[in-house]
Amino acid sequence: MTVRVAVAASNTLAAAAGVRLAALGGNGVDAAIAGALVSMVCEPGVCSLAGGAFVTVAPDDGSAPVTVDGNVEMPGRGLPPERFGRGLLEVSTEYGGGLTMTVGHGSVATPGALAALDLAHSRYGRAPWPDVVGPAIGAARNGFPLGTASAYYLEFVHEHVFGWHPDSYAALHDADGRLLAPGETVHVAHLAESLDLIADEGAGAFYTGRLASQIAADMAAYYGLVTAADLAAYQPTVRPSLAVEVGDWRLATNPPPAIGGTTLAAMLTLLEGLPRGPWTAQDTAHLVAVQDAVLRYRLDHLDVAADRVATGQQLLDRIATDGIRALAGSSSTIHVSAVDSAGVACAVTASAGYGSGVMTPGTGIWLNNCLGEPELNRRGMHALPPGDRLPSNMAPTVGRRSDGAVLAIGSPGADRISTALLQVLASFANGGASLEDAIARPRLHVRHLADGSVVEHEADLEPAPLALPTRVHPARSMYFGGVGAALLRPDGTLLAAGDPRRAAAVAVGPD
Repeated sequence: MTVRVAVAASNTLAAAAGVRLAALGGNGVDAAIAGALVSMVCEPGVCSLAGGAFVTVAPDDGSAPVTVDGNVEMPGRGLPPERFGRGLLEVSTEYGGGLTMTVGHGSVATPGALAALDLAHSRYGRAPWPDVVGPAIGAARNGFPLGTASAYYLEFVHEHVFGWHPDSYAALHDADGRLLAPGETVHVAHLAESLDLIADEGAGAFYTGRLASQIAADMAAYYGLVTAADLAAYQPTVRPSLAVEVGDWRLATNPPPAIGGTTLAAMLTLLEGLPRGPWTAQDTAHLVAVQDAVLRYRLDHLDVAADRVATGQQLLDRIATDGIRALAGSSSTIHVSAVDSAGVACAVTASAGYGSGVMTPGTGIWLNNCLGEPELNRRGMHALPPGDRLPSNMAPTVGRRSDGAVLAIGSPGADRISTALLQVLASFANGGASLEDAIARPRLHVRHLADGSVVEHEADLEPAPLALPTRVHPARSMYFGGVGAALLRPDGTLLAAGDPRRAAAVAVGPD
């Protein structure tokens, strides 16, 4: 049986890939995974195949949603202590208002994205795996246009992050050393051949096959920590999704030990059903107070917790008992949402950090710098034991309503993921806004700095007078995420809505 799908993605090729999978007999899960693979190929700097990913699925049989955890892990199994703390290069950039990060081979965490996508497909997909990988292979083989989000980020970092590594530099610059411009075709040597292996052998090609051998050898040569043992030991984990009620919707998001879904659920609960219609000045003031309280708790407790599952549950329990009183005291990411006409919903969020600059020779695959992301390593560089999962902001979310409506939603945007989703879901589920209007509405984000909190907001949002200082960004700034959502309405019609902040693409089909 052929189903129709609605897909929201961050580029046109990814959205089209989802529709193609439906035409080939796939479902919403296949559509979302195919779109995610294309995005990992076609958005250099923003994401890559060798990062982490979470996949949240609401099956069409009415069973409870689950989240497949393919987040990155701390590597270094079997390495002596003196190997840790090497292979690192600190970089400062003006991206996102100023950011210092660490790149190089020593910044690479053990990737989990491909393992998670493969597992989610095997459990919940319908199309053959080679068909799911096919659109990404085609994009890699034919070349793809450099998107605006990638081009914007690369303007800041193409020299310091990607310029020091010959293979990375060659893929992003022309023969004269000029950074490719938006719309120009990117050709990444060897990437199509690597994807051919992944299509033929599954994710095992990356974790125990030829690609694993190439990655481990390059890591060993340049003081990276990812070993063949780390890759072979990696296993994605399937967990019950974290449930939260918002208006008439029962949502399911990324559970602990990830942080993004926990903070989203906490903020949605504390928002107390607001807004009840268009946002008022009082609603906005309460939104700021909720973000300030929850994100401060995250900074002080969740980010540094040895047991993020217990600490995350403690946060939710305290909020349920005492409300906001209990809390007194960009990474680069992609997201694809898909729902199908049978009621399957799938949300995939993936990240490779800000990019390590490392492209393993002979593979065309860029590696992550998740060990070098300061917001994910507040306990210190290389502080976790090998095999421990890093914290994550990612919060792919699905939802159902009693009238039969089904939703898949998520966003890229580092620590702005949860606040972007908070505002969209509140406007849509509580305030009665259309999905398109809820996504387009101006946003704010409470950012915690060493000397206090500041309310970052888009220029077309006028927040109520606040006790906190403010910082204005341009309207529809990429800083505030790129929410993508797909919706099955009760009457069976499909809708996809994308974020103008990331030049998003949507598709519904096959027709």
